[in-house]
Amino acid sequence: MTYELDQGAGAGLRLGLILLSTDETLEYEARQVLAGREVNLLHTRIPARADVTPEDLATMAGEMTATAALLPQGLDGVAYACTSGATIIGPDRVEALVQMAHPGVPVTNPLSSVVAALGELGMSRIAMVTPYVEEVTGPMREALAAHGVETVSEFSFGQKEDRTVARITEASTRRAIVEAARKPGVEAVFTSCTNLRTFGILDAAEAELGLPVISSNSALMWRLLTLAGQPAIGWGPGRLFGREAA
Repeated sequence: MTYELDQGAGAGLRLGLILLSTDETLEYEARQVLAGREVNLLHTRIPARADVTPEDLATMAGEMTATAALLPQGLDGVAYACTSGATIIGPDRVEALVQMAHPGVPVTNPLSSVVAALGELGMSRIAMVTPYVEEVTGPMREALAAHGVETVSEFSFGQKEDRTVARITEASTRRAIVEAARKPGVEAVFTSCTNLRTFGILDAAEAELGLPVISSNSALMWRLLTLAGQPAIGWGPGRLFGREAA
């Protein structure tokens, strides 16, 4: 039989995602952004320890290039999906390690994506909600500050076990968002961690507060798509994807 060739699944838009072996949330939320779209999101998982501490997060650097190499070639963009990991390892080092396997391919991560998202929205003073212990939130505040983002309010669940983070209810996170946003001067709220569920509450939280609310996952998917040349207006939750509060 003769056959024909095309650009493959996703009509040629192929994106790579490096997930933590402990992540149970990002794939679920990413599917909501891409449902019905001609995008092929290809996943691989990097070995990650159960606890989210600086020492445990740093171990992923040694696995980054080999894990990225498990993704097919010819991608339009790659995302390393760990906010705290990118903070500890450093976004520039993450990019260099991934590009050793995928030369010239745009690379992002949640930390860089949030900075880009806040810039897109014209916001620089944030309330931050995290599940982390202070040993992780401290370096994250400093990393954001280095890019001109001031954390004026912060709430944390103080949790270091990633499996527990994936089970924190969206209602709990929404309460933390609202409380964190009460401090005067807050322009936007950032909920950090790809394993923390938020897509079911972002629109409602924005409507209640009258402020943009960005999560690690919404920022990461938005940035990955825009780096690949897809504006993705209306694809995901919140003002970042061009939705106005109801």
